[in-house]
Amino acid sequence: MSRQYVKELKDGDSVDEVYLLAEKQLRANRNAALYLLATLKDRTGMISGLMWNVTEDRVAHFDAGDLVRVKGKAQLYQGNLQLILTHVDRVPSNGVDWDEFQAQPSRDAELHLARIREILLSIDDPPLRTLMECFLVDEELVDLLMRAPAGIKVHHAYQGGLIEHIATMLEMARRIEDLYPEIDINLLLAGIFLHDLGKVREMEFGQTFAYTDEGQLLGHMLIAVQMLDQKIAQVREMTGQPFPEETVLRLKHMIISHHGSYESGSPKLPMTPEAIALHHLDNLDAKVHEFAETIDSDPNRRSHWTPYISRIERKLFKGNPHGGNSNSPS
Repeated sequence: MSRQYVKELKDGDSVDEVYLLAEKQLRANRNAALYLLATLKDRTGMISGLMWNVTEDRVAHFDAGDLVRVKGKAQLYQGNLQLILTHVDRVPSNGVDWDEFQAQPSRDAELHLARIREILLSIDDPPLRTLMECFLVDEELVDLLMRAPAGIKVHHAYQGGLIEHIATMLEMARRIEDLYPEIDINLLLAGIFLHDLGKVREMEFGQTFAYTDEGQLLGHMLIAVQMLDQKIAQVREMTGQPFPEETVLRLKHMIISHHGSYESGSPKLPMTPEAIALHHLDNLDAKVHEFAETIDSDPNRRSHWTPYISRIERKLFKGNPHGGNSNSPS
């Protein structure tokens, strides 16, 4: 019997398959009865699973990070496919091909790293270039960077996603350089490299993706500022020269303002040309990638539209999957 991949499930399918339990929550309904909300994943995607009327003891033998065999039925609810579960049980992980349960990592991580090195080492401001060199020769950091996702669920949520995100943004900055001569391209390139670097410590990215204690308590922006302070101290020690204070301030400002608004989690709003450019380049790459992934992973293959997505407050137009024009309703 062939494997029942998440991406291939359809409304009404009976399911009896092994998935990775990425997240496990016990919740109470209006009548205070407990139910299980599980996030199940394989290499093709993730799906929510619900089991009604459970007890803590009934679900105590498995946890996030385990492989579980689930039985149930796929059901469309408000346009989203979910699994109504009747059975969940932990299964041994010895001898398992973990590639079946992980989103496929970026296969171009080495190429992305080579391009990042090339662009950052082209910076013609000596202190900034030396600072970038200190990051790039840190083998432990580079190893984490090549494996880290850029997010848990939303954009570039696979191993190697972060380095892909950074490399794309650096390429974007290079392509707009001549259009905006008022931007200090050296600062912008360094800020792009640094803005999400704290995610290598904010997240765990083994069999499942999750936030570390440090990540939940501090967040990737503060972590990146700490990492920057450490490398600046190295530059001062190596060169015997002070690092320009205004450059430090501008870099830190770019890191803590790159989400663009207080509502989105920025402690400060962008207040320099480089900071506002960084914010919009970051947002452009993240949103285009998120939209494309959402459309590609939508299980409703015959629909011209995705379901309504509360996170972005809209549904997305996919077009006619068979090509051509059609006026048929979604």
